[in-house]
This record gives sequence, C-alpha cells and structure tokens, in this order.
Amino acid sequence: MELEKLFCDVDDFCAEFEKSWQEELLSSSERRSTRKFNLCLSEVMTIIIYFHQSSYRNFQDYYTKYVCNFFAKYFPQLVSYNRFVELQKSALIPLC
Repeated sequence: MELEKLFCDVDDFCAEFEKSWQEELLSSSERRSTRKFNLCLSEVMTIIIYFHQSSYRNFQDYYTKYVCNFFAKYFPQLVSYNRFVELQKSALIPLC
C-alpha cells in the first residue's frame, strides 16, 4: 500500500476516533492532560502500520535507517527514535 493512501485512511479513522474518544472521556468524567506532540496520532499510527508491512525485523532499524532517511519529506516534524518510542503509547488503543 502506498504511504499517502495509508496515511489518508488512517487520518480519516483518527478524526472519527479522537472525536468519539474525547466524548467518552468527558462522559465518564475521566480527565487526562492532553499534551501537544510533534507528530499527530495519524502520523504515528501510519509509521507503525507501515513497519508491519515492511521487511524490517526490528523497529529501531526501520525507524533510524528507513523512516528518518526516506520519510522526512512526508513527515516534516519527525522526531528522534527515543521520542517516537514514547509516542507509540498514544497509538496503542486506536491501533487495537
């Protein structure tokens, strides 16, 4: 699957998911701080999904050797590998 098509599909899903998720959090009166990330949720999810479609066996090599070199033009706010690992937590529930 092409990166642009994958991103568009994921971005459409995230727009709906984030709206529903915020409503659910508000209705359950659970408050969470919303921290601003350099990458949006759909960008994080796209990179993770694309990894699973790649031939790379470990994520660190994929991110440092492939994403940082070839995806920088698609993701201008690309973060370091360590920061991306921290951001992966935010994509766990939507990916499930």
